[in-house]
Amino acid sequence: MREIVFDTETTGLDPKDGHRVVEIGAVEILNLIPSGRVFHVYIDPERDMPEEAFRVHGLSREFLSQHRKFREIAQEFVDFLEDSPMVAHNADFDVRFLNAEFGLLKLPPLAPARIVDTLAMARRLHPGSPASLDALCQRYGVDLSRRDKHGALLDAGLLAEVYAELRGGRQAALSLATVGVARRAAQRDDLLRARPAPLAPRLSAEEEAAHRAFVAAMKTPLWDKYPSPENSGGEQSPSAA
Repeated sequence: MREIVFDTETTGLDPKDGHRVVEIGAVEILNLIPSGRVFHVYIDPERDMPEEAFRVHGLSREFLSQHRKFREIAQEFVDFLEDSPMVAHNADFDVRFLNAEFGLLKLPPLAPARIVDTLAMARRLHPGSPASLDALCQRYGVDLSRRDKHGALLDAGLLAEVYAELRGGRQAALSLATVGVARRAAQRDDLLRARPAPLAPRLSAEEEAAHRAFVAAMKTPLWDKYPSPENSGGEQSPSAA
């Protein structure tokens, strides 16, 4: 199943106040595994950058002015999305901004039915626990060391790992394949390791004697039809000749 995990950065909190999208990061996943295909753009918002937003993502007006405007990347983004389900954390925020941008261009909005909100998923799975992306990364052991500021593509990549955990499928993720193989190998080695000391027999002397007598009375034991471990040349035992 193809899904797109995405995130946006913006100039503020509400598109109704004139705020715009300044970065989009999206990661394609196939059956919860990142395929390696990504979509990432910085966008000239055609307006100033409030200090509060700059402190969050570090994208200045000067930096963004060198990049394309939303109308210049919109079709490229839509083509990448195709008709796949879209996964975001606190998805209402990102979808409102994207739909506001699409509306300015008279493009169809994103349909609610295709949106998966990992914030809602986390609150259902872990009621009463912190459900921010940082908190979920810490819960699931996702490496946050690269994240000093918010970045759309970085956050989309982190969310893809968290989403796999929320769906119960992280063991299938390629990023964990080596860890999984090593863990399974260690478990196998534990199973195959010889006992440091043999277990004490639980049969009584009378039961052992009865078993030996029973075996001795057998005319053609099944195991005599196969090579004996004691024969170096792999010959059959005399009783099987």
